[in-house]
Amino acid sequence: MIHPEVKPVSHDAAHHSHPHHPHHHDAKGFVRAVEHASEERGLRLTPLRKEVLELIAAAHKPIKAYDLLDLLREKHGNAAPPTVYRALDFLLENGFIHKLESINAYVSCHHPAEAHQVPFLICDTCASAQEVCDERVAELIEAQAAALGFRPQAQTLEVHGTCKNCRKA
Repeated sequence: MIHPEVKPVSHDAAHHSHPHHPHHHDAKGFVRAVEHASEERGLRLTPLRKEVLELIAAAHKPIKAYDLLDLLREKHGNAAPPTVYRALDFLLENGFIHKLESINAYVSCHHPAEAHQVPFLICDTCASAQEVCDERVAELIEAQAAALGFRPQAQTLEVHGTCKNCRKA
């Protein structure tokens, strides 16, 4: 059960807030935040990386790599899978997007200026994904791992179910 203080961040809704972090709900604002974070960290956000980022942000729900490729081909005609995957790798490695492993899709990160691990609630009906912005979840998993002598390298927690809007429908 989600703690009542938890404020989910929807990747398909427009207005949610979090008491500690600014969220970027429009694609342009999100891309500006990533550009700023890239500049501060001395990272090179190439035109292709930026375009892939814009497509992910504009999707407002998880998007698959081949859907990104199709969108790029509409504009450029000759986009190849390795090109898209290299851009996705850069964006993932630098914490600008998240990969939802269970559905093999990508979403923009609402905290592009900081590294963090967050759980997602994924609706199996409408494919929306909500980022659960509560550091206690990651801290609890890390503490349990440490207690067992386990050193985690990556953490992906995805909970599947039905969102409120689909349950009402």
